[in-house]
Amino acid sequence: MFVDYVKINVQAGDGGDGCISFRREKYVPLGGPDGGDGGRGGHIFLQVDSSMTTLLDVRMRPQYIAKRGEHGGGNQCTGRDAEDIYVKVPQGTVVTTEDGEVVADLVEPGQIWMAAKAGRGGRGNQHFATPNNKAPRRWEYGGDGEHKVLILELKMIADVGLVGLPNAGKSTLLATLTKAQPKVASYPFTTIHPNLGVLQLDEDHRCVIADIPGLIEGAHHGAGLGHRFLRHVERTGFLVHLVAPAEDVEAADFEHFWYSYELVNAELSAYSEKLAAKHQIVCLTKADLMPPEAMAEIRAEFEERGVKSLVISAESGEGVDVLIGAMRTQLDILREEQAELVKQAQEDIWGDSAPAKDHGDTSRFEEAE
Repeated sequence: MFVDYVKINVQAGDGGDGCISFRREKYVPLGGPDGGDGGRGGHIFLQVDSSMTTLLDVRMRPQYIAKRGEHGGGNQCTGRDAEDIYVKVPQGTVVTTEDGEVVADLVEPGQIWMAAKAGRGGRGNQHFATPNNKAPRRWEYGGDGEHKVLILELKMIADVGLVGLPNAGKSTLLATLTKAQPKVASYPFTTIHPNLGVLQLDEDHRCVIADIPGLIEGAHHGAGLGHRFLRHVERTGFLVHLVAPAEDVEAADFEHFWYSYELVNAELSAYSEKLAAKHQIVCLTKADLMPPEAMAEIRAEFEERGVKSLVISAESGEGVDVLIGAMRTQLDILREEQAELVKQAQEDIWGDSAPAKDHGDTSRFEEAE
């Protein structure tokens, strides 16, 4: 069961109370205060587990309550800290408050974020002794642990996102390109949750492809499967936009292809301008269902309107190699852009005085020579 949205309650532990105690030993009159401090309560952390692909485990247990710290004791004994709670979440989890404020974006494997801070332990009376008050009867209560209501949303992390209207052949293409086995059938909304597959480009490079459930008009308002799944293409590097002929293949013409293309782009733009600005590889799909001349004419019409496209068929394999080549080229461009951004960030920090590599003391080698 795929779950990409859940609301959780987190209650960190309260701190233990400080202690009032006085040293009482034989031959040590008026030993003074020795009340120990309370222990810290338990923190609650969210931790990224890269083996998880859904928030189902969190949905099954939406409430997390940490224990309080132990109270302080006599003889300057500090109470034990409570055990922290670590909640495992999948990579790509976005944490927001009920007001919609984004407070964490968990994208790195093993990343840890404190969801609720525990109360600190209260101080014992040993801390309140003064020259004028050598036997204080004062101590502190432990601090309160934080309580929060948080919303977790999963945004899948993929290099490529497959988008298009329902029944455009996205799942079939994913199965052709990768070893993924999504449900495939000849009716709309076969895919009801995102699927991931890995395309091995060569020994050193691979790309992760996300098959997104089909969009319909009004998807950005939640129509159909709605914006629940639009969030999953926000993190993709670029999009492969599949445009398919109408179910009545003989009646399919350029206007239908163009309408389908424009409709999906309108939904992407309405949801997020950043999403609409992503590079697209436009594919005219299901070429095996139409005469080659008709597909060539439609492709030429797209070209006239400034949109380059590929003609493919995931069923027959036509054009799939060309698509893989286009994807490889775009991935190389993205890697170069990322490397340039990293370089620019380093220059902004260090300027012309970037630290040189430290090769250590080489004098002993010179002497040996």
